[in-house]
Amino acid sequence: MSADTPAQAGSFEPEGPGREALDVLYRFVAALELAPTVAVHSTDRNGIVRYWNHTCADVFGVTAAEAVGRPLTSLASHLEREEDFKNTLESVWKTGRTAPPRDWHIRRLDGAERWLYSTHFPVLRDGVPQQLFCMEVDISKRKVDEAELIEAGANFRQLFERSTDAIVLIKGNSIVDVNPAAVALFRCVGKQDIVGKTLLDFSPEVQATGETSVVADAAVTARAFIDGNYRYEWEYALPDGIHFWAEVLLTSVTLDHEFLSYAVLRDISPRKTAEHALAMAARVFENSRDAILITDRHYRVIAVNQAFTTLTGIEAGEVMGGEVPGLRSGMHEPSFYQQIWDYVAVHDHWEGEVCCVRREDDDYPVWVAVTAIRDSAEQVSNYMAIMTDITERKRAEEQTRHLAEHDFLTDLPNRVLFLDRLHQALVSARRQHNKVAVMFLDLDRFKGINDSFGHHVGDAVLKEVATRLTGCVRGVDTVSRQGGDEFVVILADIGGVDQAAHVATSVMHAVAQPVRSNGHTISLSVSIGIAICPDDGLDVDTLLQHADVAMYHAKQNGRNAFSFFNADMNAHVIERVQIENELRHALSNQEFLLEYQPEVNIATGLTIGVEALLRWRHPQRGLLMPHQFIPVAEECGLMVPIGEWVLRQACSQARAWRDEGCPVVVAVNLSGAQFLHGGLVHSVDEALRLSGLAPEFLDLEITESVIMRGDEATVATVAALRERGVQLTIDDFGTGYSSLNFLRRYPLTKLKIDRSFVDEIPEYDTTANLIPAIIAVARSLKLRVIAEGVETAEQLMFLQQHGCDDYQGYYASMASTEPDLKPRPR
Repeated sequence: MSADTPAQAGSFEPEGPGREALDVLYRFVAALELAPTVAVHSTDRNGIVRYWNHTCADVFGVTAAEAVGRPLTSLASHLEREEDFKNTLESVWKTGRTAPPRDWHIRRLDGAERWLYSTHFPVLRDGVPQQLFCMEVDISKRKVDEAELIEAGANFRQLFERSTDAIVLIKGNSIVDVNPAAVALFRCVGKQDIVGKTLLDFSPEVQATGETSVVADAAVTARAFIDGNYRYEWEYALPDGIHFWAEVLLTSVTLDHEFLSYAVLRDISPRKTAEHALAMAARVFENSRDAILITDRHYRVIAVNQAFTTLTGIEAGEVMGGEVPGLRSGMHEPSFYQQIWDYVAVHDHWEGEVCCVRREDDDYPVWVAVTAIRDSAEQVSNYMAIMTDITERKRAEEQTRHLAEHDFLTDLPNRVLFLDRLHQALVSARRQHNKVAVMFLDLDRFKGINDSFGHHVGDAVLKEVATRLTGCVRGVDTVSRQGGDEFVVILADIGGVDQAAHVATSVMHAVAQPVRSNGHTISLSVSIGIAICPDDGLDVDTLLQHADVAMYHAKQNGRNAFSFFNADMNAHVIERVQIENELRHALSNQEFLLEYQPEVNIATGLTIGVEALLRWRHPQRGLLMPHQFIPVAEECGLMVPIGEWVLRQACSQARAWRDEGCPVVVAVNLSGAQFLHGGLVHSVDEALRLSGLAPEFLDLEITESVIMRGDEATVATVAALRERGVQLTIDDFGTGYSSLNFLRRYPLTKLKIDRSFVDEIPEYDTTANLIPAIIAVARSLKLRVIAEGVETAEQLMFLQQHGCDDYQGYYASMASTEPDLKPRPR
């Protein structure tokens, strides 16, 4: 046996048959060592003594150290019945059955003679005897009493009264007299409680053998009559329910031509209890699924069970008589095992995990519990070890640990394991004076994949990306999924930033390859932020923060790129965080305002509507345009409440103009967040209700990205708004990838040409072709067309020539809180 850790008291105690065996055997062996009246010893098939308890030393005059390892027949002579004794033992070995208890007259090595009452029984394994246990009681004194009784003659009454054994005189079946010892044994007040009764009156209905007491009593009585006397064991039951066992010597005598008998009874309940405990312990020992090994005080093995052979591959015969250190696998220094024995010597117990090696040279973990058993003199008499194979438990622990440290979807290290590895990488970098790179990766527009194709496709994409990322790094590097579509990579021990840039380029190329899943072909891109230790930080938190900042910068610069961290990026992120915090108070502080830009009909020059444009009157920064804060509001979840405020304010202002005699349509831009929120229709209803504005005077502008989402919820929301009479415009048309098929699904009223096309009039021939094409598309869908960003008469003339309906821009009017609604030049 060997182990991976120094010997020490363990903290885990396996439950089950092995633990039960340990407790039972410990109590039993300890009891046998301390039992003052029962001598217990065992021999193997060759008659060699393997166990010798403390009482054996008193009975045979031979200590355990002198007896163990020697033939039993060399320790005492059975005089003229030596052959009979050997035949009795041989019969037990051959039949596997317990020999009937009987008296043996022996002569010890010191010449002293003893009478022993002995029971021999085998310990079986698979029905084959493995050891032969013997329990013996010194009955020399009783033999002297019997002899004196016979010789006493006239003095019988005196001996009868003084005998320490219970004596019962029987005439026929009835008890006619008992001595004081019998009164005490049967727990009676006086003779009158016994005389006149039979021994059957103090017996249970059925004996332990399964025979009824009546039948068994008739048999022993007949045997005593034929042979003159007969010795047997009997179970008695007293009126108070207590049972006890007695050894009975039943003798038949003839007095005045009348047949009498007397029974000498000795309480053997302690011995029977010990026999039962020994039999139970033997069964537990042999049938335990955990390996059990027992040694003497010199660490010589005296018993192993079948589970030991199964566990170690070592047969019992190979280890019996050998020292426990002989079981070492060679994987540890001898000092390891000496530490175990030293610990047991002080604490009487040691538990710990040990690595064993079978004959086939495969190693496996075992939980070993070693216990010292002490005799009445507090000296160690035996050691017992119980070994439990914990291979499955270790495998389960490893599986649990793996699940706790890895992402359930991709099986990549999760944040817990990632942080541990990053900490180790930084410690190594400081020691080796090298660099470590942390790469923060975020898939671009991944949410659209989940929304368009479903989460099952999104999960398949994440698993494929995880596989590709792992293929781009070395074995010493770590790829971790942090959650959602975010991944982090540790590049350990790199030479410089060029190596990190090379890996980032490889990652971008790998991720860009199309992913096929569930019949769909999906194109991906990734934004990557890189922080280098020690240049960009020395601790885990700083490096992660800076890599995240760099990734955010890569996204801000158009996505599908990687960016190294620098101080300017951090300043930008700090500013963004400040804006987010200030945005959260802007609504309650009434810092927002709306400016309105007129929308003019090209044919009539009349102002037919206005577009509400949000501004932020910042207390320190002044008036901020939408591009300076709207992206932040969308990312931090503030766009919905801000959008609801815009709706209410715009509707209220449009109603006020109408009341003043200027009925114009007010256009309000909707964000994607408002569509996803699910409460858009209710918000529109509330704004119209509170303002009293007719629905046809509200125009909601929807971006192409929302239209392209095409999910059922979006279609239903657009339809519900149109049913209420609200006008719907597709905003920034031409900048996305919408198709006629998608547009036909929505009940739109107007199409707005993006300013990027208007800006190029009349410089580019491509634009000269695109704008008429866009107008043609709108006409095919029966939509009005409005162009934004018109700044020159030349641009207006071009639009008018190609049939555009309306326009807005600086040429007509700049946005203001009080727009000029008078007619414009045509």
